[in-house]
Amino acid sequence: MFLLNYNCKLIFLLESPYFFISTKDEYKPKNGTFMIFFDKDCLLFLKELSQNNNREWFNKNKERYIKSVKEPFKIFIQHMIYKIQEDNPNLIVTPKEAIFRIYRDVRFSKDKSPYKTQLGAVIANGGRKSLNGTEVYIEISPQYVRLYSGIYQLSKENLYNLRTYIAKNLTLFNKTLNDKKFKRTFKTILGDRNKRLPKEFQSVFEKQPLIANKQFYFYKEEKAELLLSEKLTAILVKHYFTSKPMNTFLKEGIK
Repeated sequence: MFLLNYNCKLIFLLESPYFFISTKDEYKPKNGTFMIFFDKDCLLFLKELSQNNNREWFNKNKERYIKSVKEPFKIFIQHMIYKIQEDNPNLIVTPKEAIFRIYRDVRFSKDKSPYKTQLGAVIANGGRKSLNGTEVYIEISPQYVRLYSGIYQLSKENLYNLRTYIAKNLTLFNKTLNDKKFKRTFKTILGDRNKRLPKEFQSVFEKQPLIANKQFYFYKEEKAELLLSEKLTAILVKHYFTSKPMNTFLKEGIK
């Protein structure tokens, strides 16, 4: 067991990888396995930031950001990493590698708002710099909590390999896509598409238009209020397991 103290809250990492906040009853897990990571001020802060997206307001509220948003999100992502590592011990990533900074890169953007109004983290080897692999991306905003999965970025070579694999295994692809749990949770695969396809894939396109995709990702959206529930981790981990058959197919396709 180890002990960490921040913002006058005691956080324990127990033998099984769960964090507990002990100074407030509202943070205590009822059954020893779940906990509440955030309070209402996290969503309130993000909402107010969207209305006051400037450095003066942010600097005045920076301590609040650290206490209500940044630190709880880091602990939550660490917890999600642990839970996914229980299923995938080959996952090696830290919260620092996974979490996107709140500061926007405005150099090439017409929108000069300096801050993002959502939280995001990529749970995959390589974290937010992960390329060409199936991954979990968690996004939190005042409107929703989302878990994305699939493949967002593909190299030219991996895209060709994946399309070839889909063409050769179209029955399995369609079966995985039409699985009841997958359809109920994620509905379908999303992503930008090529307007033109190599000739060898055109006949497959007539049967399965998704072969034209350049991206193969999907997501499940939950209400923002889930962030305040002790069921947050359990529900997102459930979605992770629902994504596994499709992710297994996609991984095979880019080998």
